[in-house]
Amino acid sequence: MGHLCYELKDGSEGLHAALGEAQRLPLLHWFEPELLLETQDGITTMRCDQARKPLAQVIVEKLGETVHHSPRHAERAEWQIRTSRSAYLASVDRLMYHLRRGDLYEINYCVERTAKLFRWDPFRAFHELLRHTDAPFASFYRYGHIFVLCASPERFLEIRNGRIRTEPMKGTRPRDPDPGRDAELVHALRTDAKERSENIMATDVARHDLGQVAEPGSVEVSELCGVRTFRSVHQMVSRVEARLRGDLHPVDAVRAAWPMASMTGAPKISAMRWINEVETKPRGLFSGSLGWAEPRGGLDLNVVIRTIVHDAATGHTSLITGGALTAACDPEREWEECALKASTVLRAIGHEN
Repeated sequence: MGHLCYELKDGSEGLHAALGEAQRLPLLHWFEPELLLETQDGITTMRCDQARKPLAQVIVEKLGETVHHSPRHAERAEWQIRTSRSAYLASVDRLMYHLRRGDLYEINYCVERTAKLFRWDPFRAFHELLRHTDAPFASFYRYGHIFVLCASPERFLEIRNGRIRTEPMKGTRPRDPDPGRDAELVHALRTDAKERSENIMATDVARHDLGQVAEPGSVEVSELCGVRTFRSVHQMVSRVEARLRGDLHPVDAVRAAWPMASMTGAPKISAMRWINEVETKPRGLFSGSLGWAEPRGGLDLNVVIRTIVHDAATGHTSLITGGALTAACDPEREWEECALKASTVLRAIGHEN
């Protein structure tokens, strides 16, 4: 199990990280867990060596207990956006020039919010985050004094029995408590030409990435511009699948597809160069991945989005959100989409944006 940071791309194609704060996590870190608990269909399976069995048994017993939580009292948090609206729109205007010229077809541009949280409980916060989201690729990850609370709805790469699957996600709409209005939002997302073009371009980049490591003729788009509904948002998702070439390792597939198409743009290398130009700091784990790999060659990796990174030693806490820009996009609407994505996370942990 472990993580991969976005800046693993550096060193290839002349790419280098944006200037800014020092990297808070190593570019990658993988470890073999001493104790593994897997729960499926109400059944918990325990894997560990003999020495860890007493600890494992205590944990299994705790899993069966009812947890009573006191009313939520979130630490007062003043989140500051590092990129002002005017600076964001100026950067978008710069990128739009290149989009209209055809230098780029799509680019993912992100902004960061930060807060200082000195008495914050990341364990309780993650519990709240899970209660208020149904993100299928959520993760809680700790590296020393760095805590990562990830409510990701997106898969980056899955490999099972030689089959590769990636699921680029582009296109977002908020939920509405009124069922009729909510259905209208789904229809609006499904039929939005701009959202579909974003998704299709990311899907095409993913198709090209897998083509580098796939058996000839095996790459297929098994789902295009589907809409999946979560508790706070609707998302447009596509799926690309392929067979891994017999002479290659799953790591070769990760390398070919890194960084993921949905968080970069098209053409990918040009988009990453422009991301470095306009974003003010390294992305770090955001746009990176958390996941697992097994000895038999299977792996499953998420896309680190909707994620809070908290440094318990300094109180520095970060939340990055972004969206895809195309020549047809509305910059004001893109700014609002960044705010929507941030607000779904902050509301879930009791920090109103």
